[in-house]
Amino acid sequence: MSKRPVHCYIYYRIAAPHAAAARTALHATLHALQERLGVVGRLFEGDAEPLLWMEVYENLADARRFETTLSALLATHHFERYLAPGSVRRIERFVAQAP
Repeated sequence: MSKRPVHCYIYYRIAAPHAAAARTALHATLHALQERLGVVGRLFEGDAEPLLWMEVYENLADARRFETTLSALLATHHFERYLAPGSVRRIERFVAQAP
């Protein structure tokens, strides 16, 4: 079985009153991920819905280590408190199709 790089897409809604604090916490997390794992993440917002956010992390060689590190970093920022009521962080993992 070949080990293909994993691409992670994580999406959720942010509560409007917490958007600035959430952005600060997430940018600190992105910086820490780059320093610790060499992973460069990107943050997007919905075109017509700016409180719908998506994080993109591509070409992950060790997705489990990445997810464990990401979860720990977000926990230090208590990131869950910034989510809109009823929202959760949903992660989707993709790999390139084999030829």
